[in-house]
Amino acid sequence: MQPDPNDLPRLTDVYFLRTKEVVRRFGDREVTYAVFMRRPVICTPKLMVDFLAAMAAERQTKFDIQLNYDEGDWVGAGEPLLYLSGSLFHLVDLETVYLQKLGSPCVAAYNAYAMCVDLPKTAFLAMDARHCAGAEMAEMMAYAASVGSAAAKREVGAIGFIGNATDATAHFFGNDQGRGTMPHALIGYAGSTVRAAEMFHEAFPSETLTVLVDYFGLEITDSLAVCRRFRDLAESGRLALRLDTHGGRYVEELDLTRSYDVLERHAPQAIRGYRTEAELRYLVGTGVTAGAIWHLRQRLDGAGFGKVKIVASSGFTTCRSCGPRPTRPPISSPMAVSRWSRRAANSCCASARRARRGAWQLLCSLLA
Repeated sequence: MQPDPNDLPRLTDVYFLRTKEVVRRFGDREVTYAVFMRRPVICTPKLMVDFLAAMAAERQTKFDIQLNYDEGDWVGAGEPLLYLSGSLFHLVDLETVYLQKLGSPCVAAYNAYAMCVDLPKTAFLAMDARHCAGAEMAEMMAYAASVGSAAAKREVGAIGFIGNATDATAHFFGNDQGRGTMPHALIGYAGSTVRAAEMFHEAFPSETLTVLVDYFGLEITDSLAVCRRFRDLAESGRLALRLDTHGGRYVEELDLTRSYDVLERHAPQAIRGYRTEAELRYLVGTGVTAGAIWHLRQRLDGAGFGKVKIVASSGFTTCRSCGPRPTRPPISSPMAVSRWSRRAANSCCASARRARRGAWQLLCSLLA
């Protein structure tokens, strides 16, 4: 998705436009830009490269782009991702837009990569579109998720991102169409969780039935009711239950003490040792937590529905809170990373990943 060349002056920082006018008056010259990020990222350059190619053709000039990393490579803070050479007159006013098309995708790809590496046996679905500021940002975030996912697949054999929510960007994941489940609005329309499941299954009988179960605050009750209603789908592995519980309350049957009890039984390493307040929130707090997911899994298995999958949807950050705490590398400032050798930086990558924040809402499929 490229901007109209006639709109570029409105989209560009004014000081670049004024520099362009100075160069026009006093003479053009060939220049080379070194383009880098101030933090570790995953190289995600395609949208920027496509934009520059389109602008070079429009302006009947040529830009030389030397990529220092392949798409999907890990890049340290301060290390040039690429060198960009060409006419200063034709390049200077493009910087605002080409950095938009490079920076955010590189950071988002890093976040996606970290998520997939942390949970290599988990399938992810990018649900970023409705949280993006327009279709152009949605394109950047979907592309970034696909690049980060591909890097994690190569590195650790992760399942990674299996798709996204819209048809417009499904091609980044090798799909023709977007994927999704049902929103809360359908549950409200139907009047009950079971009835919404019946309607959805009647409308899309060939689809795996994934049912949202938190609308009435009865996650356990409604989950078991849906499983009993669709026992054949449950037994054949074609039924999934989606938790999207609001962060203001606990999943049905849980509170703080019971959440600790659940993790003590199923993932004791998660709570034995120091945890930050943020980590504890995702482990035993309100909303969609490790405790909530383990509790639903336990209740399903106990009722004989061991093949029913659980889908967790929310805004996620750290994913490996259930594992042992890593040793933190000696970083005194963000720029310190650029002084590591690439090998040393990769060896500390597991620790560096803990610092990221999710760039979008993710639908995280936790398989039985």
